[in-house]
Amino acid sequence: MDNVQKGTAGENIAAKYLQTKGYELLTVNYRFEKAELDLICKDKGTIVFVEVKSRSGTEFGYPEQAVSKTKQKNMARAAEQYIYEQKHTGDIRYDIVAVLFKPEEKAEILHFVDAFFPIF
Repeated sequence: MDNVQKGTAGENIAAKYLQTKGYELLTVNYRFEKAELDLICKDKGTIVFVEVKSRSGTEFGYPEQAVSKTKQKNMARAAEQYIYEQKHTGDIRYDIVAVLFKPEEKAEILHFVDAFFPIF
């Protein structure tokens, strides 16, 4: 599985996982300029911008560690645009879903709720 396939599979797994937790999936792969939001969901009235990180091993670190400050800022820019377009005036948050593919086993899913608040 190449990185693109791994990323797509991870996003699909994350979306299904969040839906089983009661999240409403609003948008997949929302783009604004050069920024992308993997998943946009609603959780009890809160808009949740979700970054999905997938890996097949931890030799280069855990998936969630790959969400850099630059990535957070880019997500925030895209999130601001989405909020503006949707005229959303309620709460928002940023979550990370880490998907670790394991040989011969089910993928391990870790969900980091309110994982960060981007600072400009």
